[in-house]
Amino acid sequence: DQQMEEAIELMDMLGDAEIKYAINGLLSLTPDAMPCLGEIPEVRNLWAASAVWVKEGPGMAQVVAEWMTYGYPRVIDAHASDIARFYEPEKSDEHIWARASEHFNKTYGIVHPSEQWEGRRNLQVSPYFSRQQELGAEFFGARTWERPQWYNSNADLVERYGLSEREVEWDNRWWSPITMGEHLNLRENCGMVDLSAFQIYELSGPGAVQYADYLAVNKVDKPVGSSVYTPWLTPDGGFHSDLTMMRTADDTVRIVTGVFDGGRDSFWVKKHLPESGVTFNDVTLDITTLGVWGPNAPAVVGQLTDHDLSQDGSPYGSLRNVQLKTASGPIDATLFRISYVGDTGWEIYAAWDNGPALWDALMEAGAEYGLRPTGGGVYGTSGRLEKGYRLMGAELESEYNPVEAGLARPKVKAADFIGKEAYLKAREEGPAARMCTFTVEDQTDSQGRQRFMQGGNEPILTVDGERIVDSHGRVSRVTTAGPGPSVGKHLLLGYLPSEMAEVGADFKVMYMNEVFPIKVAAIEGSVFDPDDRRLKG
Repeated sequence: DQQMEEAIELMDMLGDAEIKYAINGLLSLTPDAMPCLGEIPEVRNLWAASAVWVKEGPGMAQVVAEWMTYGYPRVIDAHASDIARFYEPEKSDEHIWARASEHFNKTYGIVHPSEQWEGRRNLQVSPYFSRQQELGAEFFGARTWERPQWYNSNADLVERYGLSEREVEWDNRWWSPITMGEHLNLRENCGMVDLSAFQIYELSGPGAVQYADYLAVNKVDKPVGSSVYTPWLTPDGGFHSDLTMMRTADDTVRIVTGVFDGGRDSFWVKKHLPESGVTFNDVTLDITTLGVWGPNAPAVVGQLTDHDLSQDGSPYGSLRNVQLKTASGPIDATLFRISYVGDTGWEIYAAWDNGPALWDALMEAGAEYGLRPTGGGVYGTSGRLEKGYRLMGAELESEYNPVEAGLARPKVKAADFIGKEAYLKAREEGPAARMCTFTVEDQTDSQGRQRFMQGGNEPILTVDGERIVDSHGRVSRVTTAGPGPSVGKHLLLGYLPSEMAEVGADFKVMYMNEVFPIKVAAIEGSVFDPDDRRLKG
């Protein structure tokens, strides 16, 4: 038996052993290759602990026991295994069987961090899908949704900016230099990003604002037309979510969260919902969203409205209800001045059915200003990395708190909220670790090739190659990695023990069993436009 022979090579003591019996059990496979843990949304107090392999059994038992006892696990962050993460189309027999069949082949395979599922695609697409297909969009799946990662129609940007493919096939897989071209064009001109996969919920009723404040760390009870970016915490003060909350009316708060977190966030809202005074509605498929950012964004959007788009008329963080001119006639829209890519612009919210008219109007208005459709490679990676923006499930997990993530505000609101006691304690104690942005100083491997870390938990080490562990036992690792085209460096995000976090400090990162020199470039700040002049200009 080949396996036995190989085992004997590793442990020669097995050479005299006799096989008494063998076990080959059934594998528990899921639609996204992760376990199913936590309270089942459809039945209160019915808990799941399934799709767990034997070797993880004791640990997962502790996770679920802590979840039942404390309101969320303490031993490890479990968001990726939370059974509430699934949307309805993911729960069908057809979807489960199809994905389980594909998952089986991935179980022991070498899976790229960005590898996409082949089957059960196009379950949910945006109102711009046909236009995106015509532009050669490369779609990446986001749970049930399809999102353009880059557009092959932008291939000319590769030549314009002198870009090229990556030398090593693994680093080049599921990537294109087009995404860097889209990034640089956005910084120079303007980019338009499809954000229709946002999960949008509304709280309404006489108790809506008070309840929204109970969910959120930051103050939601602000004037109508204002917004707040805020974490939601577990009872122990770690991150459960990070999202945007908007005061759209006296008794209405809109919640906008990412597609990977919508299921968990909606269940969290429903689980803590008061018995009366607040109504919860999912309006995701009623509203479409486009992001328009870059130095030319005001000129592009200004072609469609007479509204004052200056920082006085449309200040950062504000909501402005406007009418936009389209070929089909004026449409109602909301301009939300905010950015996840670090350049000035807006998220534009409109009725789902008006989406195609909005897309066409912006494309036409932006033609003379260099507007290009821009994919998620910029929005979710390079743009946010250059600004050091955190991402739920990467930088933000229940094992860390807002003080450590650099998201604590100068003051704490008076209103009570989930995790407040633990948050106040964390503020008093100070951070045991701090989130840092690193630049990779030399990407050359032992064979003389340029390598590109993928953000797959690569270890961050001391210059002597030693493992780094903070006072809470948390290991320093890469949480996100990707290009920083505007700064000419490959960028990493990760936590360091507070006593080691210093701008300019040198470390190493291990990738493919080789180490590369890295340097702390920013702490609780950014390597691009650190003064936010572009963002809020």
